[in-house]
Order: sequence, then C-alpha cells, then structure tokens
Amino acid sequence: MIRDKEDAVGRMQDYIQSHINDPITLHDLAKSCGLSPWHASRVFKELTGKTPFEYIRASRLSQAALRLRDEKVKIIDVAFDFVFDTHEGFTRAFSRQFGITPLKYRRHTPPVKLFIPNHISQSYRNKLKEEENMEKKKDVTKIETVFVQVVERPARKMILKRGIRATGYFEYCDEVGCDIHNDLLGVKEALFEPIGAWLPPGMIPEGTSQYIQGVEVPPDYSGQVPEGYDIIDLKPCKMMIFQGPPFKDEEFGDAIESLWKVMKTYNPEIYGYRWADDDAPRFQMEPQGYRGYIEGRPVQETGKI
Repeated sequence: MIRDKEDAVGRMQDYIQSHINDPITLHDLAKSCGLSPWHASRVFKELTGKTPFEYIRASRLSQAALRLRDEKVKIIDVAFDFVFDTHEGFTRAFSRQFGITPLKYRRHTPPVKLFIPNHISQSYRNKLKEEENMEKKKDVTKIETVFVQVVERPARKMILKRGIRATGYFEYCDEVGCDIHNDLLGVKEALFEPIGAWLPPGMIPEGTSQYIQGVEVPPDYSGQVPEGYDIIDLKPCKMMIFQGPPFKDEEFGDAIESLWKVMKTYNPEIYGYRWADDDAPRFQMEPQGYRGYIEGRPVQETGKI
C-alpha cells in the first residue's frame, strides 16, 4: 500500500513537471495515476505536505524566479509562460512567495527561498521508516564499497546560517528550521551546492552552534548576504571526500550511520594524510539516494606513505 501511494504521487509529480507551462486540473493529475480526484488529492497532500494546487504554484514561481535571475526576459512573458493570466496576478503571487516583487528581484537578484520538490515529506519519511522497521530489523553495521578521494578547495567565502547550540542536523532544524537549504539555493554565485557543516572551534562565536548550513561563494563575493546570515572567509585546503553506495531515499538515516562507522575507523595516514579539522568545516551534502551519502573532512599531507 505504501509503495502504491509513492508510485501514484511520483506519477503526479512527473505529470506536473512535464506540464508545468500548461493548465493542470485535479482531474488531469488523477488520470495520470489512476486514482479518483478526491483520493489523488488526499494522497498527494499526505506524502508531500502540500495540496496539488500549492505544489504547482510553488513550483511555477520558483522556476519563474530562476528565469528572471538567469535570462533577459520580460516579466509579463514569464507570467504567461507559467500560466498566470495577468501581470498583476503574477506579481501578487511572486511577492507572497518570496517577499519581493518580480521587478525588484530581476534588478537585484537577492537570494530567495526556492521551492525544491521532494518526493515525500519528512513527516511521511519518518512514518515510512517506522513501519518498515517494524517489518524487519536492519543490520546497519554492513556497508558496501565506500569511495574515497582527496580534492583541493580554493580560497573562498561561506554564507551561513548559525544555530544556537546545535551539534547536528535535527537539533539545527529545531533551532533554525529545515528549509535553510532552499534559501541557499537562491545564491546565484554559489561555487557548489549548499551543505550542512560542523565548524572548527575557531569559527564558532560564543553563543552559536557548531553545526550550520551554508554555501560557498568566490573569495571576492560582494553580493547580498540574506538577513540573519553571516559570511566568513575560508582558506585553501584539502578535503578527503567519502561517498557511500546508493540507497533508498527513506533509508537515508541508515546510510549516514553506516558511512560514519567507516569514517570513525578510517586512518588517513596510511595514504599520506592526517586529519586537519581546524583548517575548514567538515561538511555533509544533502542525502540523495541515487548518489549515496557524501561527507568531507579536511586533511593535510604528511609526506609519509
């Protein structure tokens, strides 16, 4: 039954994505997944946390924001492309979503909180995990091959949002919220995707958290820093990157635990490196099942192998 719901919502999401520039009705969505309109709407809200209408509107506005940011287009053309009947209606919806008018956004392109569709909401992920754990007890001590590489990180800055006492992701969500990642996706000059990170002691002002979320930008970044965020300098460093095997999205917690178990016993000195945790934040990338869980920890060469 659970998998049937996921399949139905996945089909509706695929339909929305392929028809994002066309009018979409509840009957269209219901037909795409073989459910009644009432059932389709209920299941969609249960798994995504949004009604189909809310989901479609948020998706269209976020794609519209990216077009205004990255292309030289007229606002009215973008409004029509994303199925808004009037310039005024688009402006009202855009302003409610992002707190800025399309005209001001196109001129200044400040970071905004984009809507990034999830296949299932976090609350439903938790429910799913509980049900599956009742069916079978997983052995999280086993892990398939872990890919390890060392990469160079140049001098850069990081735009970050600090918490209060958080030492990990879930504490951070309780203190700050779980949607910071979407804010950071709106930073046009980002060098890499947003990350969660554990700061070295020297980068933690008194009364703020060790765990943060942020995005790295060029060292000469002079753009806007969102309200409530800080920007810090990061020096060049080497990072040892650990990447676990692909996993089912609902099993992200097990994937993280398994990789941490490997990292805890990993000895970089065998390969001519040592941990250098004061050089840079240790970071984690957003867990996405198709690529495996990825985490990076700073290292320095020892010259000995």
